[in-house]
Amino acid sequence: MTTAAPSLFPVPEARAGTGRPAAADRPRWELPALAGLLIATAALLLWDLGSSGYANSFYSAAVQAGSESWKAFFFGSSDAGNSITVDKPPAALWPMMLSVRLFGLGAWQILVPQALMGVATTGVLYAAVRRQFGPGAGLLSGAAFALTPVAALMFRFNNPDALLTLLLTVTVYCVLRALDGARTQWLVWAGVAVGFAFLTKTLQAFVILPPLALLYAVCAPTRLRKRLGQLLLAGLAMVVAGGWWVAVVELWPASSRPYIGGSQNNSFLELTLGYNGLGRINGNETGSVGGGGRGGAGGGGGGGWGETGIDRLFSGNIGGQIAWLLPAALVLLVAGLLITWRARRATDSLEGMARAAFLAWGGSMLITAAVFSYMQGIFHEYYTVALAPFVAALIGMGVAVLWEERGGKAAALTLSGTLALTAVWSYVLLGRATGYLPWLRWAVLVGGLLVAAALPFAARAGRRALQATAALGVAAALAGPFAYCLTTVSTAHTGSIVTAGPAVAGGRGGPGGMMGGPGGPGGFGGPGEMLQGGQGRQGGMPNGGRPGAGQQGGMPPQGAMPQGAMPQGGTAPGGMPQGQGQGQGQGGVGAGRGGERFGGGQGGPGGLLNGARVSAEAKKALTTDAGEYTWAAAAIGAQNAASYQLASEAPVMPIGGFNGSDPSPTLEQFQKYVRDGKIHWFIGQSTTTGAEGGMPGGGGQGGGGRGGPGGGTSTDIETWVKATFKASTVGGATFYDLTAPTA
Repeated sequence: MTTAAPSLFPVPEARAGTGRPAAADRPRWELPALAGLLIATAALLLWDLGSSGYANSFYSAAVQAGSESWKAFFFGSSDAGNSITVDKPPAALWPMMLSVRLFGLGAWQILVPQALMGVATTGVLYAAVRRQFGPGAGLLSGAAFALTPVAALMFRFNNPDALLTLLLTVTVYCVLRALDGARTQWLVWAGVAVGFAFLTKTLQAFVILPPLALLYAVCAPTRLRKRLGQLLLAGLAMVVAGGWWVAVVELWPASSRPYIGGSQNNSFLELTLGYNGLGRINGNETGSVGGGGRGGAGGGGGGGWGETGIDRLFSGNIGGQIAWLLPAALVLLVAGLLITWRARRATDSLEGMARAAFLAWGGSMLITAAVFSYMQGIFHEYYTVALAPFVAALIGMGVAVLWEERGGKAAALTLSGTLALTAVWSYVLLGRATGYLPWLRWAVLVGGLLVAAALPFAARAGRRALQATAALGVAAALAGPFAYCLTTVSTAHTGSIVTAGPAVAGGRGGPGGMMGGPGGPGGFGGPGEMLQGGQGRQGGMPNGGRPGAGQQGGMPPQGAMPQGAMPQGGTAPGGMPQGQGQGQGQGGVGAGRGGERFGGGQGGPGGLLNGARVSAEAKKALTTDAGEYTWAAAAIGAQNAASYQLASEAPVMPIGGFNGSDPSPTLEQFQKYVRDGKIHWFIGQSTTTGAEGGMPGGGGQGGGGRGGPGGGTSTDIETWVKATFKASTVGGATFYDLTAPTA
């Protein structure tokens, strides 16, 4: 690569015969700049972190359980009584559980480990990019990652995606270190990282393996037999790192361990291959919302989880999560490969390693994007955080390579064109949120285009003019996502489905719009649609909770619900998020933010996506004599049970797991628990929920715990309890005392 002074992206010189950077002195500004990047990232992720409370109460309850019981810690149980696990392996819970064990239960104790993972991911990304492309490229990649809106969201939340993203970044870093000299130990460490990623979110950890394994098999600078042997050794390390826990769970007697949540046969392997595995690809997810077979077939399928296709990641609300720099990353990937393709196949030169880096990060991005674009099963906008480090790395590397080659006309025009494309695309994305910072939209467009036009000529004006122009170009490219990040960190996020930035019309995730995507005919509007400028549409609820134009079968205006019927998290009775209309025509297109906390009442059941508001009376009832029972209470659905468990810090059994659809416990098992005096209360559905034929709290839409994939066990238990025990109202919720039968 040619070098044209002055350079903002000094590429390390290669040692003779290797692809390793020379041990040259670092620029004086590098360490202060790196420290500034990491401190700024930490500040962004830690700012007002406690405002989200317990965030996703489903996982927070498991964290609380693991802080009380080492058995719950190991299995990832939803409750300290170890009735059932969460629907994922427990690796992502372990750091949070340890934090709560050390510092006590609270929002900060749960979420700070997640934020620190975001800082660590920024640091690993910087180190990976800096090694071949210099400190400027590393800093740009780190900044691009930290300012990705969905990253700012998920590293302040307690879903498993934070740890998964860190481990995927570590995996690519280790593979690149292994390619630099065919070093076995680094490839083994990559296998270990993938193994722990599997224990974080099962088969999603394996998505990036094909391009990385192929890259090493073809490009590692050693003989083919050794390359294949190294890959086998790395595969063994992966199996050991990810398989030891699976082996223990499968060999452990089922009668003495918790039920495997999300499975229908109490099997982690079934969970891995079905609900959390191939079912995400083909849509056949038995036990999920509405049961299996929701995926569509053919182009534009995706069933209730939004349309699939090559434009999925650019559309609606999804674009604002991840796609700000995605077009630029694609352009820079092609440009970087063209510039470095003249290098030899093996990675024993600086250009060879640079090309390998483009192939590693680019291959990981492309295959992950393809899976997200065409998967027919459950898809939420926040999944796209896994793309963030890949996109950010390509931005830093691509800009560095083009900057070094900017003396050539093609490189200069490509660099300017990429900036212009990014400015125009940011203008489009900012325009999707009605009324959101209109001045910024125009400033990004005009400023970006002016800088793009001036960039090829800035070098003639001198060093300072060139540096100022480059800085303005970076500012124009990152201004849009930065604004989204500020909106994200200044807003509380609770519930199961969350999105970054302001409310945006036309989202494409979630069944019937319930996950923040579009409502189909007869669907539901998106959670929290009224907030942050969201648009009320047919079948949904507009700003302020007023009926939308042409509303069909919608919810009554805010305030029309009986007191105590509106639970925390913006969830209406029976699990329907507040502000959602159950339309019969072109039903509720929900594009808003999931799980915002509004609405009140004294108590009441939660829903499938959000927890319940727990009154002081309910908390007192649960904590009274709680030590005499294995479970202070039982409730249908994990979100419902989690709220009561977190409020009382006493074990609450989530009947049917997350969706209320798991056959755990069976009616016979539950009856035995009651006879043995192990459960004090059963928390039932409110009389205002309209649960019959509707959306029961925690029961799921359609299917669910109501005669769904779990065989209707949740319904059988509730029916038996109602027929056997007397109901009483405790703080707006219906409680049944299982120690006092009516007969």
